[in-house]
Amino acid sequence: MDAAEVEFLAEKELVTIIPNFSLDKIYLIGGDLGPFNPGLPVEVPLWLAINLKQRQKCRLLPPEWMDVEKLEKIRDHERKEETFTPMPSPYYMELTKLLLNHASDNIPKADEIRTLVKDMWDTRIAKLRVSADSFVRQQEAHAKLDNLTLMEINTSGTFLTQALNHMYKLRTNLQPSESTQSQDF
Repeated sequence: MDAAEVEFLAEKELVTIIPNFSLDKIYLIGGDLGPFNPGLPVEVPLWLAINLKQRQKCRLLPPEWMDVEKLEKIRDHERKEETFTPMPSPYYMELTKLLLNHASDNIPKADEIRTLVKDMWDTRIAKLRVSADSFVRQQEAHAKLDNLTLMEINTSGTFLTQALNHMYKLRTNLQPSESTQSQDF
């Protein structure tokens, strides 16, 4: 899975919009949406919210967690803990990127939010690198990676699987094969 596929999955997350148009309920394969009434909040998938925003048909409301004070607490907690802490959304990075790229005018303190989420990302990726390094050095066979998001796993997954594959090949080449005969004197 690549980053674009993870972003595609993130676009299914629900966000709140305030439409400036009227429309009855619409029936989609993924579920019913609406009704849409001017000025009344409604939850829709992110992909639809971005589409409506680009056509100037709505105003996006940021998710509850997309607040400077809340993100500062999450960032500070992440920095204090050795292990990965739960993130406010399984797609926090993708949602932030998409919302700030397409609706930054609807999000208060957008630049501060961008910086805080980037700080959280950097902290978590640094933890992931340290964990992977420790994992490889100790020649572990399995690891428990709680509270990682799909994008974080995707970022390091290729490197880690290749490193483990190389380690496996090295280990199997170092072990004497059963077909070699010992020399007795």
